[in-house]
Amino acid sequence: MGASSSLRLLTRPGVVSCRSLSRSSTFATAALIKRAPSLLRPPPSVVFNRGFKDDSFSGSTTLGRRWIRPDASSPSEWEAPSFAFAFDIDGVLLHEAVPLPGASQTLKLLDYYHIPFILLTNGGGKFEVDRVKELNEKLHANMTTDNFCQSHTPFQELLPLYRDKTILVTGSDYEKCREIMEGYGFKSVVTPGDIFRAKPEVFPFETVDRPERFGKPLPKPMWEPPKKKGKHENEGVEGKEEEGEQEEKKLEDHLKIDAMFVLNDPRDWALDVQVFMDLLQSKEGYVGTYSEENNRGNWQGDGQPKLYFSNSDLIWAAKYHLPRVGQGAFQHALVGIWREITEGGRELERVSFGKPHRETYEYAEEMLVRHRGEWLRSKGYGDVEGGLKRVYMVGDNPESDIAGANGYDGKGRYGTEWVSLLVETGVFNSTRMNFVEGDPRKADVINMDVVEAVKWALRNEGWRDE
Repeated sequence: MGASSSLRLLTRPGVVSCRSLSRSSTFATAALIKRAPSLLRPPPSVVFNRGFKDDSFSGSTTLGRRWIRPDASSPSEWEAPSFAFAFDIDGVLLHEAVPLPGASQTLKLLDYYHIPFILLTNGGGKFEVDRVKELNEKLHANMTTDNFCQSHTPFQELLPLYRDKTILVTGSDYEKCREIMEGYGFKSVVTPGDIFRAKPEVFPFETVDRPERFGKPLPKPMWEPPKKKGKHENEGVEGKEEEGEQEEKKLEDHLKIDAMFVLNDPRDWALDVQVFMDLLQSKEGYVGTYSEENNRGNWQGDGQPKLYFSNSDLIWAAKYHLPRVGQGAFQHALVGIWREITEGGRELERVSFGKPHRETYEYAEEMLVRHRGEWLRSKGYGDVEGGLKRVYMVGDNPESDIAGANGYDGKGRYGTEWVSLLVETGVFNSTRMNFVEGDPRKADVINMDVVEAVKWALRNEGWRDE
């Protein structure tokens, strides 16, 4: 089968998949399966009495009465599944906090058949334990933080670098962002609201809130330039004392920011942009300073704080019928302003987590492997380390979910194959998005919803539904 073909074989012998983003190609594959059912439907060894079907739904939202595994005659003899799922949340399992049809039943089916899964979302702004509790209530599930990864969860990996240093954080709620980072273990956390409260003239415009209603005292004062001498040399003693006091102050006695983090979609872009730009041009991250290296074209070359984004999603599916801009738009705004300030002299250096970035998929895969081992052992299986062969990434956003899975496919520590399944219940709309062959955003398969995606994957693994 040549590289130009629209079909490709997965690693499981006799299983056919397609790498296509068009509905017609998906239907063509379905027709191929129908003509050669033996490819995906081996003879059943046993039919289980327990099945899953939501009678309130029909058509694509029906999971089927029962599934037949190809490997053993009873649940006590089942082999540990060699595949798992990674689900996006918004647009796949939920839409505006409301469960999508069949989402809850799908998770119950996976739990019953001992198929591990992880929730991998670019959402954030809450503690993981709180978010999982909400999801369990909405989806009637029994998940834990062991199989849940949101956009800023990997920030915990940076604790060794910044645990005892001062960091700046922003997001939809300054105080909540501070609480989250302090909960992760960062000891000194500052927000743009803190800086504005200490020195309102930093941003001489109206803000989304009054300064007295947000912000906390800074751990150290902000640096200010020395006062200029008076017009006459024989100025009073008072002026000389003030000048002397200014000269005695050392830079290290002032507020220094070592890293800046964006946890989720900021609300006050204007204030945040101003504070971030000041720090990106500062001397060694001291708030209120300006580095002379900037004048030499050595932008971000004088110990300025590192900049971290939790995700790069430009758009996402919300309650409004058209996609809404997200944290990625804020990042693009910073990049554009930085380009103008530097006159194109240097690209803004930053690190982005979240999908589609490799760092997040590495973190998620480690979490999935660990969760899979512990969870399957609790179900009575023996040692299952190293047994994960394939992960099905089910998402609604080609830019993040699909591009990330395609880019990470087989390139991680475990060599696991990642199969991208795109659903049409969120951002993706076939009338607005169309990708050519070779585009990293082009999914392996398009499915109508999460139910159809999981059913396709199970059949791809040789399972049979009735």
